[in-house]
Amino acid sequence: MNKDREYEIAFVGLKPGVHEFNYPVDDTFFEGYQKQEFSNCQSHVKLLLEKNNGFMLLKFEVGGIVQVNCDRCGNNLPFDLFDEFRITVKIVDEPDMMNEQEEDPDVYYISKGETHLHVKDWIYEFVNLSIPMQKTCSYENMEGPFCNKAAKDLLLKLEPEKKEQENPGT
Repeated sequence: MNKDREYEIAFVGLKPGVHEFNYPVDDTFFEGYQKQEFSNCQSHVKLLLEKNNGFMLLKFEVGGIVQVNCDRCGNNLPFDLFDEFRITVKIVDEPDMMNEQEEDPDVYYISKGETHLHVKDWIYEFVNLSIPMQKTCSYENMEGPFCNKAAKDLLLKLEPEKKEQENPGT
């Protein structure tokens, strides 16, 4: 059995209304994708699917923890994931053309003949979007409990000395 089938939702058989789906996400989830900038992923995604006539509203709630490398000191840093993402899925006759023309990345079109909604790629994208571009132990002073003290000392030595500049106009 294909392990990706667990990420397919047979929405045709669902009654109108809100339906909840839960997906555990660990390092094995990312095996079919490129190498990630994090490790030891222990997260979960709660998907609330609101089925309506002709469209569905999807709300992805990402939570959990991953290990990232600090951009300043290089140490492993646990990072809490918590974020929400919303997508509107519209059911239309010509989804390819509509997806090409759509400017809003939060709107996606599928064919009226579709019976399943594949959500694995969205989960992948939203877990990655939950991690900030800059990852540091502590924003200002590098005094977090996971900070590499040797790297901190080296960076402080390399910092240019601050000199008081005299105002030449006085």
